[in-house]
Amino acid sequence: MSVASVIFNILHVVAAVFIVGPMAILPMTAMRAIRSGSVSQVRTLATSTNIFSLLSLLVVILGFGAMGFSRYDTTFASTWIWLSLVLYVIALGLTLFVVVPAMRRAADNLEGGKAVDAEAPATPGESTAAATGGYGMIAGTSGIATLLLLAVVVLMVWKP
Repeated sequence: MSVASVIFNILHVVAAVFIVGPMAILPMTAMRAIRSGSVSQVRTLATSTNIFSLLSLLVVILGFGAMGFSRYDTTFASTWIWLSLVLYVIALGLTLFVVVPAMRRAADNLEGGKAVDAEAPATPGESTAAATGGYGMIAGTSGIATLLLLAVVVLMVWKP
């Protein structure tokens, strides 16, 4: 194994842990902040989730570098690589285009004085998403994105 290969592998794994990890965990922290009614914390977590999601592209770039220096026959045609990329892109899209906007809407709802209770039913004429500040949308979509990222980790280790 060449020195460049080792360096790219280490950087790829470290970036995955310290960048993709928060990308998956911060929305769960935001759900707690929504329940407690902390507008500033929800806004900060939405911004942080957005930044970590965009930074996660660095993990992909480092993965390409690790793949390029690999002495094994690793190409984009390898099932585990293209499938990992597809799952990652879906997780990234869900996070950037569903979770982060839902977190921002939840902060707006909290700032507007709407109480957020994840267990409370909607009042007549009000959608459940509006009543809970998008809590269910954040929970469900971030959970799906996290499971997709977990599948990527499995593919990276298993390499079918």
